Amino acid sequence: MPSVKDADKTAGSRRKAASSVKSGSKDTADTTPEYSHWLMKSEPESRLENGIDVKFGIEDLKALPDQTGCWDGVRNYQARNFMRQMKEGQLAFFYHSNCKEPGIAGLMKIAKEAYVDHTQFDKKDVHYDASSKPENPKWSMVDVQYQRMMKRYLPLSELKKYHHQHSAKGGPLKNLALFTRARLSVQPLTKEEYDFILSLEDKDPLV
Repeated sequence: MPSVKDADKTAGSRRKAASSVKSGSKDTADTTPEYSHWLMKSEPESRLENGIDVKFGIEDLKALPDQTGCWDGVRNYQARNFMRQMKEGQLAFFYHSNCKEPGIAGLMKIAKEAYVDHTQFDKKDVHYDASSKPENPKWSMVDVQYQRMMKRYLPLSELKKYHHQHSAKGGPLKNLALFTRARLSVQPLTKEEYDFILSLEDKDPLV
């Protein structure tokens, strides 16, 4: 069973990110405030991209050695910069995207802080980036470790209802990045946002 430090060497521990589209601002440091909670998106259903299945749901993470894998394939500068802010031990929601019912499936923690994403140099990988050089790599990844499933699945549709309510009347989800920066696959959460979302698992679904 590989340790966390070996995750970047283990093919079975690699996450296949949903998209390899490179976007965002230039390769510069992010000036956003420091965050300590996160939401990270991945696709739980099979989808082939250049002949490679990019499926990686929370059950796939749970099944890995040490329940730990590297979050590779992020090709958006802002999302990458958020990953570079992450600290070991911080918590993140595992969000299922591009599926029949998108939503938050569970919790994971940051097991290793940002380091070079090796998939950018692999010509056989769907996330290969010919413009990135080993002496000056563009892309980073972190290791994540499964913590638990949510007590109940929190669908996007329910989170959207709270977002609309809070936008109109005030509340912790009024500026939630899931809706204000929806295209980002790695999103920051304030502690207020994180605590509110976590509390929803103990409540009945909003109707």
